[in-house]
Amino acid sequence: MSRSVLASAALLALAALAQAQTPPAPAATAASGPATAAPARPPVDPTAPKPFAEIIKGAKEQPGLFPIWRKDEKVWIEIPKEAFNKPFLFSVNVANSVGERGLYASQMIGEEIAEWRRIGNHVQLIALNTKFRADKGGTQLALEQAFSPSLITSGPAASAEHPDRKSVLVDASGLFLGDIPGYSTRLEMAYRLPFAPDRANSHIEATRADAQISTLTSRVHFATPRIPAPPLTPAPVAVPTPPQATPDPRSMFFSFVYNLRALPEQPAAIRHADPRLGHFMESYSNLGDDLKANPRVHMVTRWRLEKKDPAAALSEPVQPIVYWMDKNIPAKYREAVKAGILEWNKAFEKIGFKDAIQARQQPDDADWDNMDATHASIRWFTGSDVGFAIGPSHKDPRTGEILDADIGMSDVFGRGSRRFATDDVPAGSHAHDHAGWTGPRGGQVLADQFCTYMADQASEFGFALDLLALRDGMDLDGPEAEALAQAVMKDVVMHEVGHTLGLKHNFRSSTTVTQAQLKDKAYTEANGISNSVMDYNAYNLPLKGEPKASLTNTTLGAYDYWAIEYAYKQIPAEQEAAELARIAARSTEPQLAYGDDFDQGVGGLFDGFDPRSNQRDLGDDPLAYAKKRLKLSQELWDRVQARKPQAGEEPFRARRSVAEAFRQLGMAAHNVSKYVGGMQAERVVPGVTPVAAFKPVDSAQQREALRFISAGLLSSNSFRFSPEFIAAQPLDYNEWAERGQPLSIPDAVAALQGRVLDRLMSAATARRLIEQGSLLPEAQRKGAVSLSEVYGTLQGAIFSELKTGAEVDRMRRSLQREYLRRLQAQLNRSTNGATVYADAFSLARWHATQLARDLRSASIKPGLSVETRAHYAESLDLLDSMLKATLTRS
Repeated sequence: MSRSVLASAALLALAALAQAQTPPAPAATAASGPATAAPARPPVDPTAPKPFAEIIKGAKEQPGLFPIWRKDEKVWIEIPKEAFNKPFLFSVNVANSVGERGLYASQMIGEEIAEWRRIGNHVQLIALNTKFRADKGGTQLALEQAFSPSLITSGPAASAEHPDRKSVLVDASGLFLGDIPGYSTRLEMAYRLPFAPDRANSHIEATRADAQISTLTSRVHFATPRIPAPPLTPAPVAVPTPPQATPDPRSMFFSFVYNLRALPEQPAAIRHADPRLGHFMESYSNLGDDLKANPRVHMVTRWRLEKKDPAAALSEPVQPIVYWMDKNIPAKYREAVKAGILEWNKAFEKIGFKDAIQARQQPDDADWDNMDATHASIRWFTGSDVGFAIGPSHKDPRTGEILDADIGMSDVFGRGSRRFATDDVPAGSHAHDHAGWTGPRGGQVLADQFCTYMADQASEFGFALDLLALRDGMDLDGPEAEALAQAVMKDVVMHEVGHTLGLKHNFRSSTTVTQAQLKDKAYTEANGISNSVMDYNAYNLPLKGEPKASLTNTTLGAYDYWAIEYAYKQIPAEQEAAELARIAARSTEPQLAYGDDFDQGVGGLFDGFDPRSNQRDLGDDPLAYAKKRLKLSQELWDRVQARKPQAGEEPFRARRSVAEAFRQLGMAAHNVSKYVGGMQAERVVPGVTPVAAFKPVDSAQQREALRFISAGLLSSNSFRFSPEFIAAQPLDYNEWAERGQPLSIPDAVAALQGRVLDRLMSAATARRLIEQGSLLPEAQRKGAVSLSEVYGTLQGAIFSELKTGAEVDRMRRSLQREYLRRLQAQLNRSTNGATVYADAFSLARWHATQLARDLRSASIKPGLSVETRAHYAESLDLLDSMLKATLTRS
C-alpha cells in the first residue's frame, strides 16, 4: 500500500475518533431557532499572565505615578501602557544600615534617568545613558548604537493587561529585593567577605505613592555562608575584621528606599559652570557639535528658583527650597540646625528672593519617612565608629536641576558637647580615604563630593574644649561649653546646606581674612572667621594672653554670596551670558579667592601644591598659623601633664587629649610642607583673567617654612613629656578593643614627622623644585630654592648630631630611620626610576654619599652610648647597601 493511501486512512480514522468523542449538540427549539455549531475555544497557554482583576483581588491600591497594590506580604506595581518608554528619575537611599565602616543609615546613593521597557511578557527597568548627547547635529540613533544603557532590574509581567487601562502589574519583590545599589561591593570593600542578598529573608516593608512619585522601601538581608578562619601566619597586608556591630557577623539587614519620581514636564533652564567659582556640575559630552575642540558641557547643579513677581526687587519664590528637620534631631539642637539652614536666606535676599529657604520640623509622631525623593531633609543618624556629616543631592541629569537632598548628620555632637568627641569614635575612623566610599552600584564617589567637615569639626571641638577647660576653667557641662556646641552645630549645618545648594568646597577662603581681623571680636561676630562656610575652617583659638573673638563661623562669607549669585540670580535670557561673565570676572577680588579639593590635595598626582588652599588653617598667613598651632598643642600638653586626674573620670581622657593635639598638629604640618616647592595657582580664563596661571611660592617663604620644619617639627625639644605622666596613663581593662598599648610619644611624633618627610621627599615636590626656575624671570632664578638646598637642609636637620656629637635619643633615631627608608625608595631605580627626574635621583644619591661619609666619621668618636653607636652602624650599613645597589646598570 502506498504512503499516500496510508496517510489518508489515518486521517479518516482520526476524524471518526474526534466525532465520536464530541458530545451531541442540544436539540433546537422553537425559541432558540435553528441549531448552530459551538465556537471552538482557543487553547489555554499555561505560561500566560493571569487576568489583572484576579491578581489584585482583595488588594489595596495606593494611587500614584505608578500605582502600588498591596495584599498581605505581596506588593505589585502597576505600569500604565503610556508609561513604558517614558523617562523618569530613579534614585536610591539607605534608610537603615549596620553603623560601621562607611555603612551608615540616612545616606543618599545616586540617581539615574530610567524608563520601563516591555519585551513580550518581560518588563525591564533600564538606566538611560545620559553621558553622551547630541544637542545639535548628529542623530540619536548613532548615539544609541554607540553607547549602551544599563539594566537596573527586571521581571515577568505578573498580570495580563487591564481591559480598560491597558496597564500591567509587576511583582515588586521580584524587582527590588536584589542588590540594585551594589552593596555587595561595599561590603566586600569593608570586610573582604562575599556577602550577597538573601531574597528568602527579604521583603518590601513600606510603600508610598502620589501623582509625582512612587516609593518602595526594601528590607534586604545580606549574608555570607561562613566567616573564614584566621590565617595560620600573619598576612603581609592587614585583613579587616568581620563585622563588629552586628550580633552575628554573617548576617545583616539594610533598608533601601527606591524612588520612582516623575521628571519635570518642563525641564529647568540650564546654567553653564565657570571654573572660577565652585559649583557641583552635571556634565556630558555633546557629540552633535564637531566645531568645538572640547565636547564636554558642564551645567551648574541648582534648585529651580523663580520669583513670583519677576519685576519686584524682592519677591517670594514660586516654590521655596524646603528642608525638613528629622524628628530624630535632639530637641536641644533643633534651633541651631534651623539657624544654620535659614542663614542662607541672607544670600538669596541679596539677589531678590524673600524666604527662599524654609526649615520645617517633622512632627515627633509622624509616620512618614523623609528619605523619599520629595522631601529635602536634615537627618540624624548614629554609628559605632563615625562622626561626620554629608550633604548629597539628586539631580535631573538633563539640566542639573536639584530635585532632592538629604543631609545626614551623625550624633557626634550629642556626645561631644559634654565630653571629648573622640571618646566613642576611634582615631582614624573618619580618615580622608576617598576610595573607601562608593557610589551607585559600587562606583566610586568623586573626590570633590567627599566631605569630612563634621568629623574634623568634632575632632577639633574636643581639642578646643580641653584647652579652654584647662586654661580658663571652662565647665564642660556649663553654658559656655553648650553655647560653643550650638555654634559648631550651626556652622556644620551651614556647610552641608551649602553643598545641597550646589556649592563645592572652597579651601582658600580662610586665607582671605587677616590676623588682625581674627582677633577683632566685633569683626568676627559680624563677618565670621572666614570668607566662606564651605572651607574647613580651624577654630579661632587665641594664644594665652591674646584677645578672644568668635571661635567658629557664625555667618556666610563674601564668597558664599558670590557663588549663590552666579547660580541663582534671575537674569533675562538675552542678558544671561554677559551678566554671568560680569559676575565671574570678580574672581580677582581678594575676598572671593577660590580653591577646591584638588587644589588642596586629594592624593596621587593631585597632591596639592598651593599653600593657600588648605584644610584646617586660618588667616592670611598659613605658615604663621602652623607655628601658632604648634604653640597651642604644646600649651595643651603642658596643661594636661599639670592637671591632677579626678576620681571616677574616664581613664583615657588625658591620653586622648594628647592624641587630639597631635592630630591637629598633623594637619598643620602637612599644610606648612606645601610651601617647599609650592606653586600659587590661579583660575585663569584666557584673554579675560589678567594674572598668571602659576607662580612659584616666594623663595623667602619656602626657606622660612624649611626653618620651621627643621627647628620645630623635626626637633625632639618640641615634644617633651615627663616620664611620670606617661607612666601614669592607664589602659581600659573593660574594653578589649580599646585596651591598646601604653602611651608612646615617640610613635606619635614619628607619625607626625613621617607626614612631613613624605611631602618633602616626594617625586612631585622634586619635580616642582626642579622646574620652578622655568617659571621665573632670569633675574630671580639665582636666588630660587633648589632641590639640593632642600635635600641638604632636611638631611642636616635630621642628622644634626653628626656635627654636634650629641647622643641620638629614641625619637631622633626613629626620625633618622624614617628618613633613610624614604631615601632608599628614592634610590631604587627599579621602582622609582620612572617617576623621579634624573636630576632628583643624582642629587639624592650625592647627599646619601655625603651622609655615609659623615656617619663613618661620627661613629668612631669616643664617648657615645652603645645605642647611638649601634644606630650609626646600622644606618651606615643600610646606606652602603643602597649606594652599591644603585651602581648596577641594566
